[in-house]
Amino acid sequence: MTDSDGLICAYRLDGQGNGEAMDWAGVRAWKPGDGLLWVHLDRSAAGVAEWLGGESGLNPLVAGALLAEDTRPRSALFDNGVLVNLRGVNFNPDAVPEDMNSIRVWMEPERIVSTRRLKILAIQDLRDDLARGKGVRTGPGFLIRLAQGLTDRLQPVESGIDETLDELEEALVAGDLDVLGERLTPLRRLTIALRRHLAPQRDALTRLHADCGGLFDDHQRARLREVVDRVYRVVEELDAMRERAAIIQDERRTRISESMDRAIYTLSIVATIMLPLTFVTGLLGMNVGGIPGEKVAWAFWAVGGGLAAVGLGLVIYFRRIRWL
Repeated sequence: MTDSDGLICAYRLDGQGNGEAMDWAGVRAWKPGDGLLWVHLDRSAAGVAEWLGGESGLNPLVAGALLAEDTRPRSALFDNGVLVNLRGVNFNPDAVPEDMNSIRVWMEPERIVSTRRLKILAIQDLRDDLARGKGVRTGPGFLIRLAQGLTDRLQPVESGIDETLDELEEALVAGDLDVLGERLTPLRRLTIALRRHLAPQRDALTRLHADCGGLFDDHQRARLREVVDRVYRVVEELDAMRERAAIIQDERRTRISESMDRAIYTLSIVATIMLPLTFVTGLLGMNVGGIPGEKVAWAFWAVGGGLAAVGLGLVIYFRRIRWL
């Protein structure tokens, strides 16, 4: 099996944790009663749309949802199954984590059909479990393991954001504002993007737990509830991280503003001291007759001393009124 024909993998699950790999011929030959079938497809490959819209026998609404280019995480209950759209962190080469990959799953009593465009590591985990004989045994178990795998993959990204925020807070204390400017903006963009995708995913899993109770037994419902709680916690952590980033940004702006205010204040004091001195030197520098002391040898030193005395007097005055 290769990705070029659209069939990434297909397994007939034996309900004991094992799966028999199948090709397109096996998928087409399968019929209800032959065991639980899982078909995983590349929705961008030629022929997949034709199979989903025809041979698969799926509801056209379901087939369209499995092929849609852009969709938000959601879950929808149908008469004969459930449709679930979820997203996972993008760990593909040259990708950024906030470009989360979409995985669409249709689950009915005896068949699971999933589609994706880019590789999702949580799916590879499910395949590896089947190879070890510890794979999923039921359709509901598949959905739970998939949601759990997608959530587990968020942990490194979440930890990375938290560590980066700690470093930025240390840089803020040290006064290294240039580092903050370079690293804070992409970090805020990452947290906002992850929050935008995970909030509807949280709602989709919550709805799956609430509306599809008949599909899960008590143990499976408890496991799904645990996954939902973990997604809630991740969303809450992202909210807290976004607030921390905003606080760091506000503090950076405050410190930059304070630095500029101090510089402007210093320039204002210097200009105030120099203003009367500049006036006197400008007045005495006019090239006209009758300037006092023009022909007196000690006049320059007298004027210079007077200017120095005026400048010193202004400094003393500003200190007394606490401007300096």
